[in-house]
Amino acid sequence: MEKVKNAISKIKNNIMEHKKVLVIITSIICVLLVGFMVYNFLLLPRIELKGSKKIVLEYQDDYVEEGYKANYFNEDLTDDVKVKGKVDPNKLGTYEVTYEVKRGPFKRKVVRTVVVEDNTAPVLNVSEEEKYILCPGSDFKGGEYSASDNHDGDITSEVNVEVLEDKVIYKVSDKSGNTTKIEKELVYSDETAPVLALNGNDIVYAFVGEEYSEKGYSAADNCDGNISDNVSVSGNVDTSQSGEYVLTYEVSDSSGNVSSKTRKVIVTERGKNGVIYLTFDDGPRSGTTDVILDILKEEGVSATFFVTNSGPDDLIKRIHEEGHTVALHTAGHDYSVVYASVDNYFSDLYSVSDRVKRITGVESKIIRFPGGSSNTVSRKYCSGIMTTLAREVLNRGFKYYDWNVSSGDASGSGVSSDDVYNNVVNGLKKNRSNIVLMHDTKGITRDALKNIIKYGKDNGYSFEKITLDTEMVTQRVNN
Repeated sequence: MEKVKNAISKIKNNIMEHKKVLVIITSIICVLLVGFMVYNFLLLPRIELKGSKKIVLEYQDDYVEEGYKANYFNEDLTDDVKVKGKVDPNKLGTYEVTYEVKRGPFKRKVVRTVVVEDNTAPVLNVSEEEKYILCPGSDFKGGEYSASDNHDGDITSEVNVEVLEDKVIYKVSDKSGNTTKIEKELVYSDETAPVLALNGNDIVYAFVGEEYSEKGYSAADNCDGNISDNVSVSGNVDTSQSGEYVLTYEVSDSSGNVSSKTRKVIVTERGKNGVIYLTFDDGPRSGTTDVILDILKEEGVSATFFVTNSGPDDLIKRIHEEGHTVALHTAGHDYSVVYASVDNYFSDLYSVSDRVKRITGVESKIIRFPGGSSNTVSRKYCSGIMTTLAREVLNRGFKYYDWNVSSGDASGSGVSSDDVYNNVVNGLKKNRSNIVLMHDTKGITRDALKNIIKYGKDNGYSFEKITLDTEMVTQRVNN
């Protein structure tokens, strides 16, 4: 029993000893803690950073110091702070900026961490189409694309293309894990009509009694390729008589898209060798046209008059009633108006056409361009207009006639009736049709006409007027 009591007593003494030690240790810790706090918060200068102690900076963005303040008790030490450390925004990584200030033997240092990161997704360039339309049954080839990153540069080779049943997905990631994705819808459909092309012109000429020779055609389709063999041609050309015929060309692709074109075939009499077509422009005019008509009547010769809106109506009526051809020239012969536009030209043409029909009751379809189809003055007012007009007048059912013999009667002063005569007879050829350009507004032409006709008759030429069956004589279009 006594031993137990002694043991208990020893334990109590040990506990008391340990308590004393614990109190001593605790006291020491408190003293150290108080000392640290006094040193750190009272004796050391203070530095306060503006902004965050950790800044995440986007790659290539400029680093801007957010600022700081420093003091020692109530003394401002901001200007004494030394800042060390450099941030390179063009290089990924973690940087430390150190702020340090001293006051006497006491020194304070604070660190700001700047992390330069790439958080910008790559730029992925794919075609602007909202969806890809593919030929039925075809395979998607991947399309065109490119990718670039602000840090990694060209990363086109990193683009992943995933082709699904109804869409294609383009996806690319940079080394920092930023990802860009673009989806395009895939539609398997052919909505494009074939391209049908006619060989040669879409207005061609054939001659009475001669076989019409088809110029041919070709057809290509975006999905089916060459489908020229699928072209069907409808319509026929009857060369036993003059007239206009339309051939229709049509082709379909495997998806049912259709293209068609037409070709107009004008069947006319081939030019007659040794024939003279006397033609007169710019009239009628009293004192010249009436005398010319008297001469033609006396000689039993028919001619063609390309009239304007000038001159008396009764002369146009007389031209028609005496069996000559009343053809159309121009209403006012003002190039700046006539050739200013296609609309202007036809407005001018239909104006003189209406006059002729009002006087004669006949709608004339035979025309001559002011200055001829080869004129270059039209370039001044509308580039390319003659190329357009030469086709469009034919599309509207007209036929135009230039000339291959010029009388020179419009050349200006110094030209005599003898000059007109010589110009005409020297230009005539037996192995062709001769369309002679003259002007029934000129006295020298009136005075030369009888001798011209005499020369023609004496040398085996015949005289005819131009009709819609007459083969066109045209010049090279220069505008």
